[in-house]
Amino acid sequence: MNYIVLGRFQPLHNGHVLLIEKALEMASEDDKVTVAIGSASCQMEPRNPWTGDERKEMVKSWSSAVDVVLIDDINDPPNWVEHATKFHGEGTLVTSDKETAELYRSSSWKVIEIELENRENFEGWRIRQTIKMLSTVDDFDAVREVLSATLPTEVIDWLIEKDALYRLSTFQTGVYAG
Repeated sequence: MNYIVLGRFQPLHNGHVLLIEKALEMASEDDKVTVAIGSASCQMEPRNPWTGDERKEMVKSWSSAVDVVLIDDINDPPNWVEHATKFHGEGTLVTSDKETAELYRSSSWKVIEIELENRENFEGWRIRQTIKMLSTVDDFDAVREVLSATLPTEVIDWLIEKDALYRLSTFQTGVYAG
């Protein structure tokens, strides 16, 4: 069995971690868990500040127990599942996103929906805005303290070590609210 957790992971946050951990709990020794990173080759901008390869590194910095695949967007929801399956393979989708769950169910997939408490705390745009506000703070202990509410320690460390926090302050466009 292959348990698949799909997302953009911009960045990997504690909501994603909960889904991946649930998938790992369900997986037996012979099963695998695949983290499928969408929007893998999107142009870097405030909504997508990290490349697909960087997001893969983030996930791997947090866990080596999962397979990670990159999926390019096709901007065609009716054909998305067939497209994505070429990368993440067949299996069971583990998600907290109702639209994604319905998309996969309509393609005859088994879907396990996980309810996230305080889901609004784990919205990518909100986390990216927090990172942007912290991007000019030189006190890494303070940055770690603030971000630890929403990001795993390993990802915070990765962002700091790779100077990937500061990227968000360099984009000149407005705030993305979606």
